[in-house]
Amino acid sequence: MDWFLHAIAAVLIVVGLCGALVPILPGIPLMFGGMWLAAAVDRYRHLGRWWLLGIALVGAAGVVLDLVAGALGAARVGASRQAVWGALIGTGVGFFLGLPGIVLGPFVGALVGQLSVERNVARAAEVGMGAWIGLIFGTVAKLTASLVMLGLFALGWW
Repeated sequence: MDWFLHAIAAVLIVVGLCGALVPILPGIPLMFGGMWLAAAVDRYRHLGRWWLLGIALVGAAGVVLDLVAGALGAARVGASRQAVWGALIGTGVGFFLGLPGIVLGPFVGALVGQLSVERNVARAAEVGMGAWIGLIFGTVAKLTASLVMLGLFALGWW
């Protein structure tokens, strides 16, 4: 039975790593679930509480950075408060609309938020692009966190 549970843990880790690049998959939670399952099946001999806590903290940082990256990108280009909130809301709503929503949500949210403050379409598009570039950096942060989690898992296991 242990080999079966280890296989499930390995699948969760691999699918989670793919989720670092595919926005629809909750990559970091899947990876952490697989790592925790592997540690539990091993009766926490290789990975104890502190290793799992360290891996969880890295994962939590990656999730937070991924979620707020669009808003931070909009803020970086001098967006209004409404545009930053729009990017956050667009990210949240886009999450439920699949891949197109995830990719376009922060852009559209920031665009609409900026247009509510000023009627300059070019400026609103610039703010939307800032949110979209932030989304790219969020994906890079999520991938980096996933790789660090994997490295910590491997280091703790061996």
